[in-house]
Amino acid sequence: MRKPAGRVPLSFIRPMEPELVEQPPKGEGWSHEVKFDGYRTQVVKDAGGIRFFTKSGIDWTAKYQPLAKEAASIGGESFILDCEVIVTNEAGISDFHALRSAITRRPQDLYLVVFDLMHLNGHDLRDMALSDRREILQALIPAGGHIQFSESLPGTGDAFYYLACEAGWEGIVSKRLDSVYRSGSTMNWRKIKCHIEKVMDVIGVKREKGKPAMVLLAKNGRYMGAAFVTFKADKRQRFWERVQAKAGAPPPQGLVKEKAEWLKPGLVGRVKCLKGEEKLRHASMMDFWDE
Repeated sequence: MRKPAGRVPLSFIRPMEPELVEQPPKGEGWSHEVKFDGYRTQVVKDAGGIRFFTKSGIDWTAKYQPLAKEAASIGGESFILDCEVIVTNEAGISDFHALRSAITRRPQDLYLVVFDLMHLNGHDLRDMALSDRREILQALIPAGGHIQFSESLPGTGDAFYYLACEAGWEGIVSKRLDSVYRSGSTMNWRKIKCHIEKVMDVIGVKREKGKPAMVLLAKNGRYMGAAFVTFKADKRQRFWERVQAKAGAPPPQGLVKEKAEWLKPGLVGRVKCLKGEEKLRHASMMDFWDE
């Protein structure tokens, strides 16, 4: 005799991961969602109740009690949801840096943004097209609570990416409408992050034959990574003149093994880099000056 769907035990599924790319995909056949800056989370409901898992499969249900209580009211005897736990700032934008303290001090302020459905009522939906999975999912999620459906917006990827960056979001995620759900990294899902500009201290440079020149940067004394030097000829020459004038500093603590020319304090750079990254990624130097 077949067990009722809610009594069939379900377990964590390794998530499907979007590849990081520079530009949104072109053409039809894609959906585009806001990239939320939070903790990737999987919600499982079966006979054992509601469980919240981290991206690596650790049970964090105890940390998300208000959301777990709300999730228990979602329709369906059993399900597995793919989601992001976030907290928002005053502008309504997800704020990763405030998330850790919100989890421990004010879990009632957390939101769960749900974007995919892998199992429902004893049925494995991973071989269904994304568009069909999301249609079923949207009908499951009630409006107005702290658990919300991640809307995909109409229009081209380029247009949506521009609007998301202008609004202050971290970026977008573009997904093939016909994609099935498969654990691991895939180009059927693509994340495109917005860029921001930061002012940092130039603490060193790396010039190796056959490789692009790099500047090494720090913020408030903390090493943040490297950026490409992309100036045109005249400005590039002025920059290297300033570097030579500052050269000769000892290696900063912890960076002795770096093959670099270390600089005395005072040279500052404006850097364009990916938003939402702790260390610099895909960064380039936009300007420089003496402080």
